[in-house]
Amino acid sequence: MLTKQELIDFEQDISEIYKTGKIKGPIHLRGGNEECLIHIFKDIKPEDYVFATWTNHLEALLKGIPKEKIKEKILAGESMAMNFPEYNFYTSAIVGGIGPIATGVAWAIKEKKENRLIHCFIGDMTLLAGVISECIRYSINFDLPIHWIIGDNNKSVDTQTDLCWGQDVRKDYFRYRKEIEDNRYNNVAISYYSYVNKWPHSGVGSFVSF
Repeated sequence: MLTKQELIDFEQDISEIYKTGKIKGPIHLRGGNEECLIHIFKDIKPEDYVFATWTNHLEALLKGIPKEKIKEKILAGESMAMNFPEYNFYTSAIVGGIGPIATGVAWAIKEKKENRLIHCFIGDMTLLAGVISECIRYSINFDLPIHWIIGDNNKSVDTQTDLCWGQDVRKDYFRYRKEIEDNRYNNVAISYYSYVNKWPHSGVGSFVSF
């Protein structure tokens, strides 16, 4: 398991490379959530699947994917959609796009009676997207082996999520969690943590000339 400082150093290194114009595509750094992710990944096994969003560098590192492989993808302009099938790691640059895929794989795992879990990382803005709401409700109704993890930085791109959507995403989280607890489901789970971005939504906060 990588340390908090190693995660910080990796994104700092990527930011310095990005400033040189060598990365021919957008990057989405985060920071501020390293400790939360380290805690979550202590319960994620190598055989489990991880599905993440376009802000996926830290999740990829903690899944055990070598830094060199991740860096190679980023330098190739694939930062927003890194997929490593050999590590059961998949992402999507589409808001909410990863939800249906993760739900489908969770259904297949249940049908095959495999001893592994899906861990699907989403943001607060994504949680409020219709497709994610449907996926979470579906996974709860069928008690699928999927763990939904909400990382709340109160950002919908560059707008505060609570102002943009007019509601506190924690209400949705608590409602879903209560439904799981009331029905005593054993497989499906949902978690929530909040943090403050170290980096801008996209880029590194300075103009880059390609």
